[in-house]
Amino acid sequence: MARSATYSTKSLLGGVVLSLLACSDAFYLPGAAPHDYHQGEPVKLLVNALTPILASSDNAKLKSLINYDYYNPRFHFCEPEGGPKSEPESLGSILFGDRIFNSPYNITMLEGNTSCNTLCRQEVPAEDAKFINDRIREDYAINWLVDGLPAAEMKMDLKTGDVFYDMGFNLGNDEGEFAETPALNNHYEIVLKYHSPSPDIYRVVGVLVWPDSRGGNQDEPADCDATDSPALILSEETPNKVRYSYRITWSESDTPWATRWDNYLHIFDPRIHWFSLINSIVIVVFLCVMVSMILYRTVSRDISRYNSVDLSEDIQEDYGWKLVHGEVFRTPTHPMILSVLIGNGAQLCAMVGVTLVFALLGFLSPSNRGSLATVMMICWTLFGSVGGYVSSRVYASMGGTDKRKNSFLTATVLPTIVFGVVFLLDVFLVFAGSSGAVPFGTMLLIAVLWFGISAPLSAIGSYYGSKHGAITHPVRVNPIPRQIPPTPKYLRPWAATLLAGVLPFGAAFVELYFVLSSLFASRAYYAFGFLALTAGVVSLTTATVSILFTYFILCAEEYRWHWRAFLVGGGSAFWLLAYGLFYWASRLSLGSLTSVALYMGYLLLLCLLDFLVTGTIGFLASYWAVRKLYSAIRVD
Repeated sequence: MARSATYSTKSLLGGVVLSLLACSDAFYLPGAAPHDYHQGEPVKLLVNALTPILASSDNAKLKSLINYDYYNPRFHFCEPEGGPKSEPESLGSILFGDRIFNSPYNITMLEGNTSCNTLCRQEVPAEDAKFINDRIREDYAINWLVDGLPAAEMKMDLKTGDVFYDMGFNLGNDEGEFAETPALNNHYEIVLKYHSPSPDIYRVVGVLVWPDSRGGNQDEPADCDATDSPALILSEETPNKVRYSYRITWSESDTPWATRWDNYLHIFDPRIHWFSLINSIVIVVFLCVMVSMILYRTVSRDISRYNSVDLSEDIQEDYGWKLVHGEVFRTPTHPMILSVLIGNGAQLCAMVGVTLVFALLGFLSPSNRGSLATVMMICWTLFGSVGGYVSSRVYASMGGTDKRKNSFLTATVLPTIVFGVVFLLDVFLVFAGSSGAVPFGTMLLIAVLWFGISAPLSAIGSYYGSKHGAITHPVRVNPIPRQIPPTPKYLRPWAATLLAGVLPFGAAFVELYFVLSSLFASRAYYAFGFLALTAGVVSLTTATVSILFTYFILCAEEYRWHWRAFLVGGGSAFWLLAYGLFYWASRLSLGSLTSVALYMGYLLLLCLLDFLVTGTIGFLASYWAVRKLYSAIRVD
């Protein structure tokens, strides 16, 4: 059931460059200091939620999306004296499903080495045995933490021979002879690697676990050296007794504390990332060249002709984009909705940009659990003023007059939709008994952040946006709208949206696989350098594609470009939805309604946020291009 490790690194130079891009080497939040242990000092082993993982075969599929609390009564794991006590967690850690508790494992620095310990004996009823066996078949992994490091299984990269640590270890075994009747792992060989920077000072730099299934008479004392004992098969017809045992082995390591995460963050075939990045750069360069040719050849020639003093009779008649100069800044349909979408998109753009900067600077290291979600929530809250300002100015520029309604909707519509979807998914998780269900107190805190801090900041931004007023337009709007000729099929709204969305999606779809695997398959994503470069390329691609299609639309004498520019910019979201469905068909095998609801709910939220971000980029880029275009011509 071990996960596949068949990836390789191109070269040492490529690895060095990748590590710089990924910012994964020894970057920690300022103020985070190593814990110095002395011999005999207790070392806490914390337990986290059980998560589903991908099995080893190439065609393996993720079978569930539900996390389970380690101390879920149906697992019957050994509990500490006095009952489990939760550890303090960040907001992001809770949102990502972490549920960290203390454990009964008795570990002291450099003591009890290689001694065999019986942790406890548990009675497992038949119905709970079926629950455990089902979780083994769904490839669930146990997650422990020691000094902030996750317990892992040691793997070898078959292409490079590099040894790395794969986070989490299997609950049981359902491969080979155990395909029909899974075996529960009830014995753990725990190897704790430590580094001594100075005499009598020790630091934990690695946590390895080799789980094993030890059957036989569970009332006998544990024998950690037994190699011929049968596997522990839980009967689904009669009650079972399970003996949990473990052995601690201390192993000195040359790895210093500052680079202890390097073994966990193994680089999986950077050639795929490089291919994605080069592919994206080629696309954006091609688009930029196209836009440059249009702007500097076609548009410049048109402008020169229109501004020529000695116009002959045969070219005085306007045509193409010049013909609609009196309509191009006419108020579009539903300006309120469009401005609210653009305002929320601008807020999301600011959040994504600042979050990526924090990630590149190393503030979002995996050692800071939940830091990514925490920073995103804080940035979203504080950038409410950005959303309010952009929305109010765009609304005023499009001729809107109901400023108060615009301010209210900008501050409340998107948070309400997101909060409603998350609450609905939370209901599914509660009924499934999952630890991923967000506690009521955390939901209340999010509501306070959104409606108590972000909304007032959005109102302040709207006030200053209204105070600055509408953006001045270079040409006047005619009092009577002109008739619009038939538009070519490829420029119709949905056709243009899907066509234009292919290029931004193509610039990011390879990296998208790793992002989806991180979100749904419990794999750590740390290549923020590649992600930032990809995001930049996608932004440029979206902007250039939107400008191109807006120019084509205006040349077709279709002056209703506002909504089309937003839809064309957000077209990649529809391809993201299609790719998400393909990922479901190829990498997931969800057997429960809750898992399906979770996947589709989070996928639709992801597509909505992508639509807002890219749509906003497309609209603002087109708005800038249209103003530049019409400010360069002379209109009588």
